[in-house]
Amino acid sequence: MSTPTPDIALAAARYPMIEALPEAARGRLLAAGRWARVPAGTLLFDDHQACEGFPFVVEGSVRVVKCAANGRELPLYRVTPGETCIISSSCLLGHDDYNARGIAETDTVLLMLPKPEFDALLGEPAFRSFVFHLFAERIADLMQLIEEVAFHRLDQRLAAQLLGKGRLLHVTHQQLADELGSVREFVSRLLKGFAAQGLVKLSREQIEILDPAGLRRIASDGRQT
Repeated sequence: MSTPTPDIALAAARYPMIEALPEAARGRLLAAGRWARVPAGTLLFDDHQACEGFPFVVEGSVRVVKCAANGRELPLYRVTPGETCIISSSCLLGHDDYNARGIAETDTVLLMLPKPEFDALLGEPAFRSFVFHLFAERIADLMQLIEEVAFHRLDQRLAAQLLGKGRLLHVTHQQLADELGSVREFVSRLLKGFAAQGLVKLSREQIEILDPAGLRRIASDGRQT
């Protein structure tokens, strides 16, 4: 982890709320915020850790996952520039520890707002509206994820995961399993079934989509042809 040169203009461009704050509040935010540059793969927070601040993602992305005792992960969401982390928000608002894991997916630049300043800025309408608006958006995303996991079969979710990314996907079976909150063996078995039906062609760390219409049928109703 290193300290980059503060890029206030970029932070304000990513988060227009900063410019909407009164001058004194904006000054406090920028003075109190701690800048950090972290390489891809850095563990930013984990289960049962205390939440020390509110992160603004200025560059890069953060992957937030829920981890099971057996090592399996269920991806919850990504935080990209201009967005916020609902887990961090809820921990700060509820004075609780983290209940998920956050990992820098790429080289990432963060502006971290310490908890005391987060609490103080909640008194500013622009900041409060920003936090709760994005909070509501994340809740909607999580409800959709719960619906997919609870009501859609894995073959449906896998077929949907393969669509919309072009004809050639450079991805491993493990990466797909991580995205779906499953295990590699199940995903590999389904992919082999897709290949046997002529829907995809499998190569090392590559999947070629041969029949997108067939995948869409599976994604929509779960019935393989």
